[in-house]
Amino acid sequence: MKKIGVLTSGGDAPGMNAAIRAVVRQGISLGMEVYGIRRGFEGLLDGDLEEMKFHSVGDVLQRGGTILRTARSKRFLEDEWIDHGARMLNTFGIEGIVVIGGEGSYRGGYELSQKGITVMGVPGTIDNDLGYTDFSIGFDTAVNTILGLISNIRDTSSSHERTTIIEVMGRHCGDLALYAGLSGGADVIMIPEIELDINEVCRKVLKGQRSGKAHSIIIKAEGVSMDTAELARLLEEMTAREARAVVPGYIQRGGSPTEYDRRLASMTGAKAVQLLYDDTPSRAIGVQEGQIISVDLGEAIKMTREFKKDIYDLTEVLA
Repeated sequence: MKKIGVLTSGGDAPGMNAAIRAVVRQGISLGMEVYGIRRGFEGLLDGDLEEMKFHSVGDVLQRGGTILRTARSKRFLEDEWIDHGARMLNTFGIEGIVVIGGEGSYRGGYELSQKGITVMGVPGTIDNDLGYTDFSIGFDTAVNTILGLISNIRDTSSSHERTTIIEVMGRHCGDLALYAGLSGGADVIMIPEIELDINEVCRKVLKGQRSGKAHSIIIKAEGVSMDTAELARLLEEMTAREARAVVPGYIQRGGSPTEYDRRLASMTGAKAVQLLYDDTPSRAIGVQEGQIISVDLGEAIKMTREFKKDIYDLTEVLA
């Protein structure tokens, strides 16, 4: 394979630039031409492609976001547009692409693979919700960002003797809340995988109050059905302690990637290009027990995320 493409799709994640850098420089080192596809699948449909050189990815390793930009393409959900995307790649002579993104991006890549394009998936999502890999690019950075918020909020919560609910991202997977809650010493962790009613939350907060705690920190994933503002109102009413809701939103997506995310992105990006060079059929690259692995792309999409109940149980003990 002599000509490949790379795109980022869906939500941005810190470390995506490191992955793009690895794809471009590994590809060039193997004698390939590497084309950057701007704005994900949406840009592919518009023919927004440009050849990238070694210097194109200089000084990007430490930058958050994605230099190729990203978008969610509604057009790419339709078969006629998927055909159009495959034809566009054929027009440029591109035989394979690296798709950096999450579950939706992988599904788009899989559809392209059914049209004769070899696709390598590199996991880039702060939600860490891909079932085949232990971690995805951007997750570690996002957890550390949330930890910083917890530390800052704990100071003011303690000063005012209040309960603070921090709503973090994670619609279907609660890993951000779980890992940040464990490392940040949260009193209560609310995630989509475990159902907690308002009475259970109140009991935990009141238990902390009785033990002499000056404040309570609750980490809540956005995928939990209970409205965060309403939860704060009910807690204040039921515990007779001031309660505030904090929603950091897109702050969690930004920032310079951690060492781990840079390393994971570099290794998975380089692995994806090597597999393309070796004419390997479409795969998803990831990490399991510290080792870079790859699995069939179609099988990767089918795998569901295994809930880390042992970690959740530990947070219950340590809280």
